[in-house]
Amino acid sequence: MIKISIIGAGAMGGAIAAGLSRAGYSVTVSNRSRGKLDALAADYGVAVTLSNVEAVKDADVVIFAVKPYVLPDVIAEVAPAIDFSRTAVASLVPGFTLDDLREALGAGSADAAIARVMPNTAAAVGRSMTFVCLNGRARSLEDLFKTMFDSIGTTAIVDERLFGAATALCSCGIAYAMRYIRAASEGGVELGFRASEACEYVCRTVEGAAALIEAQKIHPEAAIDNVTTPGGLTIKGLNAMEKSGFTAAVINGLKASAGK
Repeated sequence: MIKISIIGAGAMGGAIAAGLSRAGYSVTVSNRSRGKLDALAADYGVAVTLSNVEAVKDADVVIFAVKPYVLPDVIAEVAPAIDFSRTAVASLVPGFTLDDLREALGAGSADAAIARVMPNTAAAVGRSMTFVCLNGRARSLEDLFKTMFDSIGTTAIVDERLFGAATALCSCGIAYAMRYIRAASEGGVELGFRASEACEYVCRTVEGAAALIEAQKIHPEAAIDNVTTPGGLTIKGLNAMEKSGFTAAVINGLKASAGK
């Protein structure tokens, strides 16, 4: 069985630990405080430790899921304990390129398999859209990474030049989808529904919209055309949203997230 060690039990590290554990992987999580570790152990049966060095021993894949300002110190701590001839390294930390990671891992990592990974928090329920980019050595492990992260959703292997865009579209993007759900739910309350009912109805509607587009393999605008009629309520609502800047706001938000 593949052993996966995750350094960091925050929102993303915890979500991935939960998803991978449910998928049947052997998961060990380390964190500097005990509370989140105890919750992961109790809820998902993962192995936990307060020692990062202990976590990486005999791991097949080590995943860094810590804050950017912590990553260099964490790498310096654990790199001497990693056998790069057998252990692949992956980082969820934004802002650190493949070259940055190789340099931080030190001279012994010259032939290390290194990946950048960007999931979203839907990993906790097996529905993440995850992006992976790989250095030269890690390309031979593409199937391993894809199978591993497919177990918590859907995985795409992308060039590193697209990694910022991928982060904006789907990692940041899950929050943007949630903001739409919140806004539509608030609108539902104004229209007369209870807040809990409105939220449930909107979630099911968004879920259905995505399922239709995927199943029919059509452009979203074509799907919209299927539910609009001349002079109808839907087109009036869409035009009112566009007048308020809906599409422009979404595109501008994505570009801001991607640093464009």
